[in-house]
Amino acid sequence: MGFFALIFKGMNETEYPPELRNFRVMTSSRDIDLIHHIELMRIKFPEAEIHIGCDSQNIGKRTIYVTAVVFRFQGNGAHVIYRKEKIPRINDLWTKLWGETERSVMLANFIHENLGFRVKQIDLDYNSDPSYPSHKLLGASEGYIKSLGYVPMAKPNLLMAVWAANVLCH
Repeated sequence: MGFFALIFKGMNETEYPPELRNFRVMTSSRDIDLIHHIELMRIKFPEAEIHIGCDSQNIGKRTIYVTAVVFRFQGNGAHVIYRKEKIPRINDLWTKLWGETERSVMLANFIHENLGFRVKQIDLDYNSDPSYPSHKLLGASEGYIKSLGYVPMAKPNLLMAVWAANVLCH
């Protein structure tokens, strides 16, 4: 079942169904369970900050979304896990980009509410420069994210999770 089908079935923001919990480690592409991996990271690196970001690309007849979770170690690098999703192509830019915000928020809420790990930052692949089309969604996305108690960040700030998602989209 696709992401939007789950949303429209009445899922609330803190749910994250089992079929969406299959993630991979960026450096090895090893399959992992989201819950188990976050619990291990919490034990092993309790000081790690969590950053979440999502990017999407239209390739052929598909839209590819990559949602990344970055465990940032203060002054000592990062660890990235991700989920790649391929769905029928979304041609409407607003709808495609808003899907990035929804995926990031849904994951942040799940991690916070069910695993007790506070997400430090949600990275948005939107530009603060009004000359870019993604700027039109920036205010709505930032407001939504702030209303839930998270810190949104957009370009040109450091966006590790969006950088990772972008690399993995291709």
